Formats: sequence, structure tokens, C-alpha cells
Amino acid sequence: MPSLRDAARGRILFGGDYNPEQWPEEVWEDDARLMKEAGVNSVTLGVFSWAKIEPRPGAREFGWLDRLLDLMHAHGVGVVLATPTASPPPWMGARHPETLPRAEDGSVVWYGSRQQFCASSPVYRRYAAALTEDLAARYADHPALTMWHINNEYCTHCWCDETAAHFRRWLRSRYATMDALNEAWGTAFWSQRYDSWTEILPPRKAQYMKNPAQVLDFKRFTSDALMECYIAERDIVARHTPRVPVTTNFMPLWSGQDAWAWSAQEDIVSVDIYPDPRDPQGGQYNAMLADMTRSQAGGPWMLMEQAAGPVNWRGVNHPKPEGLNRLWSLQAVARGADAVCYFQWRQSRQGSEKFHSGMLTHAGEQGRTFREIKRLGAELTAIGPAVGGSDVPADVAILHDWDSWWAGAQEGRPSSLLDYTEVVQRWHRALWENGVATDFARPDADLSRFKAVAVPHLYLLTDESVDNLVAYAQGGGTLVCGFFSGIADVDDRIRPGGMDARLRELFGIRTLHEWWPLDAGSAVACDGFDGSLWSEELETTEGTEVIAAYRDGELAGLPAVLRRGRAHYLSTLPEPAALRALLGDAVREAGVEPVLAGLPDGVEAVRRGGLLFLLHHGRDTVTVTLPGAYEDLLTGHRADGRVELGRHGVAVLRSAAP
Repeated sequence: MPSLRDAARGRILFGGDYNPEQWPEEVWEDDARLMKEAGVNSVTLGVFSWAKIEPRPGAREFGWLDRLLDLMHAHGVGVVLATPTASPPPWMGARHPETLPRAEDGSVVWYGSRQQFCASSPVYRRYAAALTEDLAARYADHPALTMWHINNEYCTHCWCDETAAHFRRWLRSRYATMDALNEAWGTAFWSQRYDSWTEILPPRKAQYMKNPAQVLDFKRFTSDALMECYIAERDIVARHTPRVPVTTNFMPLWSGQDAWAWSAQEDIVSVDIYPDPRDPQGGQYNAMLADMTRSQAGGPWMLMEQAAGPVNWRGVNHPKPEGLNRLWSLQAVARGADAVCYFQWRQSRQGSEKFHSGMLTHAGEQGRTFREIKRLGAELTAIGPAVGGSDVPADVAILHDWDSWWAGAQEGRPSSLLDYTEVVQRWHRALWENGVATDFARPDADLSRFKAVAVPHLYLLTDESVDNLVAYAQGGGTLVCGFFSGIADVDDRIRPGGMDARLRELFGIRTLHEWWPLDAGSAVACDGFDGSLWSEELETTEGTEVIAAYRDGELAGLPAVLRRGRAHYLSTLPEPAALRALLGDAVREAGVEPVLAGLPDGVEAVRRGGLLFLLHHGRDTVTVTLPGAYEDLLTGHRADGRVELGRHGVAVLRSAAP
């Protein structure tokens, strides 16, 4: 199977989306010159070019794209060629309004933006396949082609009649009989029993709360329906170019796609990451998404999009201070990226994203952003041969699951303040601040290679996943589990006792009496720390160790944090310092050491491919003590036992000969 290694060819891919159809052709030569100057070796072409290639049904205008691929090849720039199917031309919506998605209330989502297609529409799929077929046939043998990029950020939802028919077919495949569906959906509640498949609709706008199991299945279906579109186009290009890898770009931590399932269908796993430059936890957020994407890829991955400066879709769009783009880009490489790319190469002058930065901004080649891009391009060229293709070793796994996220985020739950992604990020931050390398894993994955496994919050767990966690802990692994986990089964049915009995026995919980969610901004005092967001009324079994108890309120004196053997349970969300200490103690007991001990505040250490990356997320100059002599691949200087890092400084160190 082709891979990122095949596309990178011993380099770190560096570049981004290139939209030359927005510019007169005389600009293209200048672009090629500046790309070479900046060290760009890869561009993505055609992402939003459907109307340019097919200005009317059945037409094909490839001449401009021919010239572009030839130009890129002549300047040594590889092309990631996109199927432009994310944004159908206006003529499709005008001639075939049935291809337009409909919202939950039945209103039409009109053309005039992007992603205006129903994934279940046969007409849309037919046009998309025909264009993909012609694109692949024309450029299969072009020497510039290095990779295929299918569609872009699959994120459409639709509740139309075509989607309803497709949903019913999906349900028949999943359940086979109406009795099985009614049992899974609990339709005895509120007189919702279905007698015929034709009665079933997507969960459209309703009088009151919708059936949670129906909503859960519709989210599963939507992810699968979008993936059918991806696979159809992937198979077309793979038939023409079996040795050219294929990808599509994920949006980070987006609930609409089960990225575990999608990753299995990709040659290269890629993601778009846009941390907020003003977020003090932006570096940790960047690290978390890198860890997650690397885990989905099972190795090196592609940073398909990031911003060289400000974006255009936040309330206030701040630029990146000098050095921050370099820091976060090299952080991605440290955590497994073999491609560092941007949206986009040249900043647009018109359209909705004219204030979204580019590698080449409105300031042009004299601007600070382009100056920093050139420096980064040279550094990636220097370190690429030493780091490309290597992995990042990790002894700790964080469990993450889309079914659990989907099920736990619905109406009618104990607290609407419980945000799945916030809890996951808080746990990852605690491990990141301990200097511990982490992977992400599915709850049903083989966990045997990890010394410790963290479960921030998994409301829904299948029987297989529960058995997997129990077997891991009983086999000697350290398991740390957060609150409100193991509550529901695969159909969002609450388990007897309010929590799976196998997990209660594992953690030493005799009875889970009640969940006690906390109000916004409130806290509950525990031994040594304050808890937030959640608390639980637990009764423990004999022999269970209480690490911390609640100190006030209705739960005063009851256990807040407990352990039984190597299985730990946290029934609240400790404040950041306390969570860092609790998880740090647990992983150290499991034999997990930080990548490099004694680091100054704000300095991150990552090992990849025999190299030690040091990344400074602060502004004040710091000195890092090293366990020996190293060569800094970025500067060529030798570091004997210490290295100094300035504002947003980075060192990429290789052990030096004595």
C-alpha cells in the first residue's frame, strides 16, 4: 500500500493549498519562483476548482491545470492533486436542487458557499465520480503527481428524503428486522414503536426531545455516508494510479466523522489544525491533535492545513507573534508529522477568506510572514533526512471514541456543561505537563504495549470494550478512569446499577447511588484539591483505597478518588494542578518516565527517530540541562550538557560523538 514515505521521498513535505485560478497567469511564474526560494516542495491543487474545470455540465477545461502541473514540475514542486468535489458549481444546485442538503427543519441549504451537497444524492455522486474519473485518467502519468487529496473537510449533514431512504437502507443492514431496531432504539418509550421501515425518518426537528438511540445511529450513519463518497472517489484514483497514496483532510476533533474508521481507509492520515495564537494552552492543543492524528495513522502523518498568521473565522482574529508559527510547525514534526502545509500559499484578495493569512500574505515577499516561512523551509530541509519516516514512542494511551462522544452529547443528560472534548483536553494537558509521551487508542484496541491507560470520560462502552479494559488492568496494566464512564451500552441503554458491573468491581465501587453534576463556576472541596464539573455519590467495597474524599456538601466524607490495585477512578474533575499530580503519580508507579526530567516551565521535550526536540512555549530565555553532548541540527552547533532557548525557541538535538 502506498504511504506518506512514498510521497515524501526522504523529505519533510512543505507547502500548502495553491489556488492559482484566483490569479492571472502572469502571477504563476512569480509564485513558482517564490516557492523555490521558500523551500516549498509540495502544493495542493484543485481543491475548489470544480466550476473552473466543469463550467457547465459535461464540459472539461483542463488546459489551465495542464500548464500548472507542468510549471510545478519544472520548479521541483510536487503536486497533491485534489478532486474538487467539496464544492459543486452553482449549475448543479440550479439544475438539480435535489443535490442540495436540507436542514433538520426541512429548509434547503442553498449554494453560494461551499460543501452544499447531500452525501446520499445519486446525482451528486454521479457527477463527482465522472469528474474524478476524467481527472485521474488525464493526470495518472504526470510526473508532478505525488498524492491524491479527495474532497475537502467532509462536514455536510443532510435530513432530506434521499438521506431518509439511504438511512433506512443503512438501518436494515445493521438490524435486519424491525424487532431488532425497536429493541435497540427503546421505542416502547413515548409510543415510538415502528411497524415498517418506510415509517423511519432521520431525526428531524421534533416537538420535544428526540429518541437518543435514533440520533446516535444517525450520527453513525452520517459518518458512514460521507465515507462512502470518499471511498468511491478513492477507488477511482487508485485504479488509475495504484502506487500514488490517497488522503483526505480531517478537521481536528470534529464530531461528524469517526476518524478511527476513516483512517483505516486512507493511505495517509492528514488533519487541519488551527490553535488560537492567544490561547495560553495553544501549544498543548497542538500537541494533543498531533498525538491523536499520529495514533490514527499508526505512524507519520500529514499536517495538511494550518495558518501562517491569523485566520478569519474567530470573533477576533489575532496574528501569530514572531516565532510561534515555526514553534508549532516543528512541534508537529516532533510529534510525527512528515508534512507541514498551510492554507494557503498566496493570501486571497477576494472571497470569504481574504483576511485568512497565507504563506505569502498581502505584504508580499517583504513581509515578516514570508521571511519566517523561508527560515522554516530551510530548517525542514535540513532535518528531514534525519527524522522523516520515524515514529514517536509512547508508553501511555488516552482512550477516545466517537460513539461515546455522540451518545454522551445528547439532550436529557444530567448536565449540559459536560463537554467531552474539554475533559479529554484537560487529561491530555495533565500528561503533557508531566512530560509524558502519549498515544490515543480506541477502547477496544490492543492495549498490551502501554504501561498505563487513561480514560478521561467514556459514557458509552461496548461489552467488548469493557472486557478489554478489565483484562488490561487485571493483566498488570495501570488504568486511570474518569467519571461518568461505562454508563451505557452500544444502544445507549443505561447499564444495571448505573455503571457496568465489571467496572464497578474493578474499581471497588459497591454502589453508584447518584450523579451530582456541578453548576457552572462552582467547585466541590476534596482532600487536597477542588473538583469541578461533576461529582458522584459512591459506596466502596471492602479493601478499596480512598485516595481523596469529598470535604463538603451532600457528599462530605464520601470517596472522590479511589483505587483498587492498579485501577484508579476519579469521580470528579480535579483542578489542573491536582489532575497533573494524580495522573503523574499513577504513570510513575507504572514505570513511565518523562522524556526529559528537570525541564524549565514551558519547555516541552519529545523524542522522535533518535532525535530530541526541545520546544519552548514561553517568551523568556531559559537554559535546559542535557544528559550529555548533542549537536543541534537547526544551528549546527554543539551543546555540551546545556542548551539555551529564547522566545519560542526550538532545538533539534542528535547525540554527539565524545
